[in-house]
Amino acid sequence: MEFLSTTLARVKPSPTIAVTTKAAELKAAGRDVIGLGAGEPDFDTPQNIKDAAVAAIAGGKTKYTAVDGIPELKRAICDKLKRDNDLSYEPSQVSVGTGGKQILYNALMATLNEGDEVVIPAPYWVSYPDMVLLAGGTPVIAEASLQTGFKLTADQLEAAITDKTKWLIFNSPSNPTGAGYTWDELKELTDVLMRHPHVWVMTDDMYEHLVYDDFKFCTPAQVEPGLYDRTLTVNGVSKAYAMTGWRIGYAAGPEELIKAMRKVQSQSTSNPCSISQWAAVEALTGTQAFIAPNNEMFARRRDLVVEMLNAAEGIRCPVPDGAFYVYPSIAGCIGKTSAGGTKIEDDETFATALLEETGVAVVFGAAFGLSPNFRVSYATSDEALTEACTRIQTFCAGLT
Repeated sequence: MEFLSTTLARVKPSPTIAVTTKAAELKAAGRDVIGLGAGEPDFDTPQNIKDAAVAAIAGGKTKYTAVDGIPELKRAICDKLKRDNDLSYEPSQVSVGTGGKQILYNALMATLNEGDEVVIPAPYWVSYPDMVLLAGGTPVIAEASLQTGFKLTADQLEAAITDKTKWLIFNSPSNPTGAGYTWDELKELTDVLMRHPHVWVMTDDMYEHLVYDDFKFCTPAQVEPGLYDRTLTVNGVSKAYAMTGWRIGYAAGPEELIKAMRKVQSQSTSNPCSISQWAAVEALTGTQAFIAPNNEMFARRRDLVVEMLNAAEGIRCPVPDGAFYVYPSIAGCIGKTSAGGTKIEDDETFATALLEETGVAVVFGAAFGLSPNFRVSYATSDEALTEACTRIQTFCAGLT
């Protein structure tokens, strides 16, 4: 009898975590490594949010809470969704979990049966397909391309939907590409979904506030109110509020679904950290003044990275609308050999050789379902980004 579950054979460890871990190991061994793999802001959590957490501790708010969130946080989430997205929800329609990942996982575990399909546009966040597999569903990858700005078209969505489709997972702005859907682009997709009433929509709006230039964020149920009763709108405080380690994600949707997700959470983690919940209340209800200057810094870093990567031989890097990633193509590097003697057969060998020969850690594109590309997180200092991109330029110049 096998000791380990056969379920584990369906999934693989997170490649982004693997890259970050490898970079840390090389640093610990004395290598000069610049890690561009981590998907978290380098800014500190704003002081007012930290103060709220300290006050919660001092006030004894350190006990178990309701399984899926304190009433104060659920009300703050409802107010946020109305204020920012013109979506009306009651606290009974809100679930709070230990990060956005748990919210997505709970929803999939609560709804998927064997044979159910989930449409996932590629490039995708690395965890989407594996969470679907863990829940017993079947990921259906709908591949976008550089030519469409890494965005799914209405025709592609239509072609991916079958009578077995239960969910579309939708992420804008995107991890890993930073691509964002305009209102009109999203309306084309929601028009398709309106023709298929058995398909639900799971939105990942985690990068909502991290948008640049004139891009305006919108979310599916906002664009098409007819989807309200079959949309789970997912968000969190990790990115815009620099609270990745606090582990608070949330979702709003139909009450029946929220109850089912609560049941899953009640038998896994139970409530999220009570202190983090009170900090999240302050994040959503307190000053938002720091978001704009942080975005200005991110936009400057984005422009720096895009310009320098486009100056590297064999690389083509589009300008993203949001998040803090770029997703350059290395089509012009495939088939060449690095100065260290590695044949660049695909984006994984490119990323491996880049790390070993230059000390720059990036995540290879196959991890996100679209090659030949790699992901750079520019959520780090200008100095580190400049040095990393200079090394990438030198690496590419040495390919023969």
